[in-house]
Amino acid sequence: MFYDRGPTQHAVMLLTFWSLAILGIKWLKLRHQRKMLNEEFLPDRPDFVLGTSNVDTVLDSIHDLIDDPSRFVLTNRIKIALSNLKNLGRVSDVDDIFRSQADTDESLLESTYSILNGFIWAIPVLGFIGTVLGLSESISSFGGVLKDSKADMQAIKSNLTQVTSGLATAFETTLVALVAALIVQLLATFLRKNEQTFLDDCSEYCLRKIVNRIRIVSDQQN
Repeated sequence: MFYDRGPTQHAVMLLTFWSLAILGIKWLKLRHQRKMLNEEFLPDRPDFVLGTSNVDTVLDSIHDLIDDPSRFVLTNRIKIALSNLKNLGRVSDVDDIFRSQADTDESLLESTYSILNGFIWAIPVLGFIGTVLGLSESISSFGGVLKDSKADMQAIKSNLTQVTSGLATAFETTLVALVAALIVQLLATFLRKNEQTFLDDCSEYCLRKIVNRIRIVSDQQN
């Protein structure tokens, strides 16, 4: 049923497994990214205050822990915000940087689904194309028998059986494509929800463990 229905069915299965591979890779990356939420990038002391005087030390500790902080969503946000800390006059400015980077991360997340969304659209379309091709072949073969004036009733019955079988095959192509697209769509929706939750967790982490511990001299003087 999955492999003997012509080239369109092969294309459907190719895109389906390709989509599942994309989802699998994204899931593994998400698990890897989530590990950063368990890390402490600031000293775990109640009296520790993050400011312009010690921000370089914190950035160095992040680089010591991770070779390239830009590879991780959370550490990339922290690195961008803290790198600009000396140029900011208020704590709210740091929060604005975190919010801006959060919006950028959400846009990047959506862009990673571009190819997958195309596959989800193409899979059922290929199924319908396969059905149309199957119908045209079945009708064409039966039409050839009807045009044959010498064809007897037994030959017509035999070809009707082939037409019926061809119709079943044609509609099976659409059925397989629709089921495959549904599975990929459900998995993609589930993964997208988990990725969105992760981005929200990153925002909460930055607010609770970074922004709330920042003190800028200009704030204190005001």
